[in-house]
Parts: sequence; C-alpha cells; structure tokens
Amino acid sequence: MEIALTVNGSEVKADVADRMLLVHFLREQLNLTATKVGCDTSSCGACTVLLDGQSVKSCTVLAAQADGRAVTTIEGLANGSGEWHAVQRAFRAEHGAQCGFCTSGMVMAAVSLLSENGSPTEEEVRAGLEGNLCRCTGYHNIVRAVLAAAADSASAEGTGA
Repeated sequence: MEIALTVNGSEVKADVADRMLLVHFLREQLNLTATKVGCDTSSCGACTVLLDGQSVKSCTVLAAQADGRAVTTIEGLANGSGEWHAVQRAFRAEHGAQCGFCTSGMVMAAVSLLSENGSPTEEEVRAGLEGNLCRCTGYHNIVRAVLAAAADSASAEGTGA
C-alpha cells in the first residue's frame, strides 16, 4: 500500500507491505537507524519515536497507521542549524548514556514527557520513563539529564531565549 507522511519535517511517500512495522520502515526504507530494534515485544522502548508529538514504541505501530501523520525520530530533534535539542544536550552533559543502545528511545520518551510536564519531579521522571529500559546504568544519570533539560528549558523561557 502507498503511504504519505511527514518524517522529521520532510514529506515522504512510499509503498509498504500492509504488515510492515513503523520501526522497520524508518530503519530499512528511510535509513533512520538511530531508532533501534531492541526486544520486538514493546518491552524495552529502544524504538521510541514521536507520532504527532506523542511518544510511541514504533515496534507496535504499523507503517500504514502513520499514513497522514508526523513522525519525529532522534535524527529530527536537532534544529535546522544542527543545534541539539535540550534533552540531547543534557544527556551528554549529565552522562545519561553508557553503551548508547537505549539512548535514542530514552531521549524521545523524555522529550514527550517534558512536552506534557515541563517541570517534573524526580519521581515523575522515573514514572514517565518506566517503559524504557537501560541495561547499563542505574538510571540516575538519565533522570538527572531529564531534570537538567527541564531546568534548561525553564531557564531559556525565563530569559526570553
């Protein structure tokens, strides 16, 4: 079937098999490989992307279900000048990544969380990232990164930046 959607701000038209998962469409047809295939059971969150601004596990969404919608992957978070998103910067500054496998999914889940709650508590961050697994860290640096991104965004809004 033919689908038309917006991926990272660009219009995309493609023929896909009826049962093709969004994660495979992004990786195999669009070569957006930062979205990872982790568990294939929706347990790990490594495949998290934004679908119309909401985080979804792309291993649970058919590519056909994204027809007419907007998908953002981690490759699409940086602004046009290449400046990283506040969450990406915070993950780097707070050492929120170890091996990096879960990082893109964690970042996308954090972006969605912060769009819903710009000033979360540590407990709210932990609850908001509950569906994303990291096997390398104790989550402490990831939580610190999300809180730092929230503080950075709040600071930027307060300064008019």
